[in-house]
Amino acid sequence: MTTIAPGTRGPALVRRPGPHESHPVRAHRRRRALELSLAAAVPLLLVLLWQLAAVRGWIDDRVYPAPSTILADGWDRAAAGDLWPDVWATLKRVLAGYAVGTAAGYLLGLLMGSLPLVRAALEPLLDALYVVPKLALLPVFLNMFGLGEGPQVALVAATVFFFVWISTMSAVMAVPDGHRDAGRVFGASPWQMFRHVLLPASLPAVLVGARIAAGVAVLVIVASEQIAATDGLGHLIFDSRALFQNDVMFVGIVCVAALGVLFSELVRFVGRLLTPWAPRDRGRGQA
Repeated sequence: MTTIAPGTRGPALVRRPGPHESHPVRAHRRRRALELSLAAAVPLLLVLLWQLAAVRGWIDDRVYPAPSTILADGWDRAAAGDLWPDVWATLKRVLAGYAVGTAAGYLLGLLMGSLPLVRAALEPLLDALYVVPKLALLPVFLNMFGLGEGPQVALVAATVFFFVWISTMSAVMAVPDGHRDAGRVFGASPWQMFRHVLLPASLPAVLVGARIAAGVAVLVIVASEQIAATDGLGHLIFDSRALFQNDVMFVGIVCVAALGVLFSELVRFVGRLLTPWAPRDRGRGQA
């Protein structure tokens, strides 16, 4: 707050600290409480509106079942043990493909970001492969691995690979030359240069790409399971829609959404543990 000080010859301005400066912790807690309230209120309001529309007959509840019906059906399927095999099938494919794709993307991104000749040799080819829709590669993986888990895991790995590779290569190339020069002045070995210079400087940006890849991995595996799988949440959604079991279809959709959010938040949490020096995401608890 800014006021004009009395008893002065000229218009002197006196600035008084605002609430964010006087009580930063309290102001941060209030802001965080407001953000959490809005984050919960918006989806809750949409669900209540959906419920009201289904009860009042504004929408056809045979096509769009009420959230209460979806919740009850999901609870019954979970209690009977019919839901968990599909959840586990999707989860294990995502985890396996994500692990392979992240490791390969990080190693190649680090190599290409550090060595210009390697980048010049491989970047045009990888750029061309990057723009190919990943679902178009599913027939190729089916020919390579046959039916089973192999094509699903390979498709997720290929999708995750490109996100992690691009973010890693860009992050390594963006490390300031002054950081590298300081390492050379102190006689750092290649391992020390990686451990103490390249890794800390590039890891925050790499983890952003890894978090984006986590969400995309869930999208890809669900689409793949709708085409070439006999179990999993994607197969559950597609099969129940074909049988006009729309309540079961929405149960699968809700499970996919929950799985995607939990997986993305897990990657975010691991990233915060690995990079305590990095700034927090804006709007996500940053003071």
